[in-house]
This record gives sequence, structure tokens and C-alpha cells, in this order.
Amino acid sequence: MRNKLLTFGIGGTVLAALCCFTPLLPVVLPALGLAGFLGVVYNDAVLLPVLAGFLVLAGVSLWRMKTRRK
Repeated sequence: MRNKLLTFGIGGTVLAALCCFTPLLPVVLPALGLAGFLGVVYNDAVLLPVLAGFLVLAGVSLWRMKTRRK
């Protein structure tokens, strides 16, 4: 149970980093029929805060795990 938050944080960070630094979204969204969202989602103003949020989530979960062990 306690590792779910860490797993979600790290998984989201990896996914957001892949979408930021590789052309993953321009390939996946049209394949799913969501090409209309490409102009909105494939924007650094959206992807970078999402990446930062997942990094904070992973950091908070690591901090909570560390403080509970003491």
C-alpha cells in the first residue's frame, strides 16, 4: 500500500518525460483518434508542470517513507 504513491509518482514522471523529450504524443494521439488535442497537450506550458507535479509526488512519497521508518 505504501509503495503505490511512489510507483504512481515515478511512472508519471517517466511518462511525462517521454512526452516532453520525444515525439511520443504526435504519434500516439492521432492513432487513438485524439489528434484534436495535440495542439493543447503537446505544449511545454502543459507538459512541464505535469512533469514537476509527478516529481514532487515521488519526492513526497519518498519523504513519507523515510519519516515513517524512524
